[in-house]
Amino acid sequence: MILFKNIVMKTKIVVFTGAGISAESGLKTFRDSDGLWENYKIEDVATPEAWHKNMELVQQFYNERRTQVLAAQPNKAHIALVELQEYFDVEIITQNIDNLHERAGSKKVLHLHGEITKSRSTTDPSLVYNIDGAELKMRDKCAKGSQLRPHIVWFGEAVPNMEIAYMKAEEAEIFIVIGTSLNVYPAAGITEFVPSSAKKYLIDPNAKNITMPLGFTAISKTACDGLPTLVKKLMKE
Repeated sequence: MILFKNIVMKTKIVVFTGAGISAESGLKTFRDSDGLWENYKIEDVATPEAWHKNMELVQQFYNERRTQVLAAQPNKAHIALVELQEYFDVEIITQNIDNLHERAGSKKVLHLHGEITKSRSTTDPSLVYNIDGAELKMRDKCAKGSQLRPHIVWFGEAVPNMEIAYMKAEEAEIFIVIGTSLNVYPAAGITEFVPSSAKKYLIDPNAKNITMPLGFTAISKTACDGLPTLVKKLMKE
């Protein structure tokens, strides 16, 4: 934290989160079960081709996932990030489609892969709506009269917020990766934009088995165990 006259400049922390942080709130990913996501094949429910082939099945799948998300609660790791923003300028970039960061109280959250609690027009991607409850119905239409789909970036689709994420990473003075193996591109490429001068940490139970970019400190713990400890360390510094 730097003080210029009466202006306080908070240290910039950019946090990049993946499925591991949400898993501790009970939310699974398809990688937990040999390419299946709650017994669904990814190609049947999470691609543009799946949507065009069987819209009702895709809606059912995401309605089930949305029900799970709404029942889940933020965990200790989510809460630790909220505590961190009291002392630092914290930006969260997440691969997760749940809203647990926001529900915990994080103020600056950028979703790379969409938000399951929202829908968007099938003809105009700029038309995005909050979903009331867990169910998005086939008869739900946008202002232009087209069917609403889950506001999710499916496999095979571009990631609209990726360039914004790269720019945020370039501003980091401290960069923290939580619960992701850094194997999924283009999101994994975000580490290439972090300044060499930034302090960098990776928190994951398998951190020592992950090939990390140079300069990262590995913390081989779960998000709920490792992050609160790191937060306390950063606040003392």
